[in-house]
Amino acid sequence: MHDLPAMARFGRLVATGLRDVTHDPGALESHGFWAVVADFEGRLVCARFADVRTDDASAASAQAPGAWRGPVPGDWTSSLGHDAYVAGVRRIREHIAAGDVYQANLCRVLSAPLPDPDACDIDALTAVLARGNPAPYAGTVRLPGHGVEVATASPELFLRRAGDMVESGPIKGTARTADGLLEKDHAENVMIVDLVRNDLGRVCAAGSVGVPALCTVEPHPGLVHLVSTVRGRLAPDMGWAELLAATFPPGSVTGAPKSSALRIIRSLETAPRGPYCGAVGWVDADRVTAELAVGIRTFWIDRATPGRPLLRFGTGAGITWGSDPEREWAETELKAARLLDVASGAYQESEGTVR
Repeated sequence: MHDLPAMARFGRLVATGLRDVTHDPGALESHGFWAVVADFEGRLVCARFADVRTDDASAASAQAPGAWRGPVPGDWTSSLGHDAYVAGVRRIREHIAAGDVYQANLCRVLSAPLPDPDACDIDALTAVLARGNPAPYAGTVRLPGHGVEVATASPELFLRRAGDMVESGPIKGTARTADGLLEKDHAENVMIVDLVRNDLGRVCAAGSVGVPALCTVEPHPGLVHLVSTVRGRLAPDMGWAELLAATFPPGSVTGAPKSSALRIIRSLETAPRGPYCGAVGWVDADRVTAELAVGIRTFWIDRATPGRPLLRFGTGAGITWGSDPEREWAETELKAARLLDVASGAYQESEGTVR
């Protein structure tokens, strides 16, 4: 099914009829409806579609049951195993002790071969995720001719735009329940909010950047997050190129200071993150509106790897001085477990549980 036509789906919004594809963020200032996927490493793909409609059927009901055939649950492998990951956490704590960084996100990429790659429609995976792990920024971007097949169940807002107003909703702090959130989680959230304020401050009018919500507990399937809101008004001479340059990669999945965190990430992580921790969403250039999610809880099909195509998924945790290496590993497992079971078909929809 990798020769299916290009399309994009965001909630009930469905875009078809691909017009053109570009890597130029300036194109988002032109006209039309664009689907956007930005890899963590900086590759930007903007696809303009001719036809956009509101589908009465949700993603969960748009695909017939069984349309998605996921990997065998036991076939997933990780770019960083347990020992390598906890060693990485300890190394980041050494960087913190040396004053190199305050916080850094350490991630790993999970991969599994697809049992029938020619029959895998990434939009069918979006439908499975919508049933098993509903998320506010769920979506599909399917551009087979351009190497983009992404399904996201992201809970995190990277950038929302309405005219000259921009907003970000960084997530930092994860636990099974609100009672499990620690002081470390709140400190981490505040730290990243400050980073996002600084990022937006580079392109927003002086004095316009504020934090209308700080450390709100937000429930999601199987866990809770601490979520904040940062908002500002773009300066008159600032557009998409400047906004993305100032804010990307998202602060919640890099660390603070961002430049130092990125250097540490490159030294410790053994696989590119790709769409994971990048951005996935849409831009309506005619209405000057947009909604881009942080590419977490995100799957993508990698057909460029020699041999059988792979389904990939990323998971990670923010590391601070107060981090316990084993707890951080467990957090990455918690974030991944439900999603991997859903994608592999181990989710029991009738019971609303994951085996």
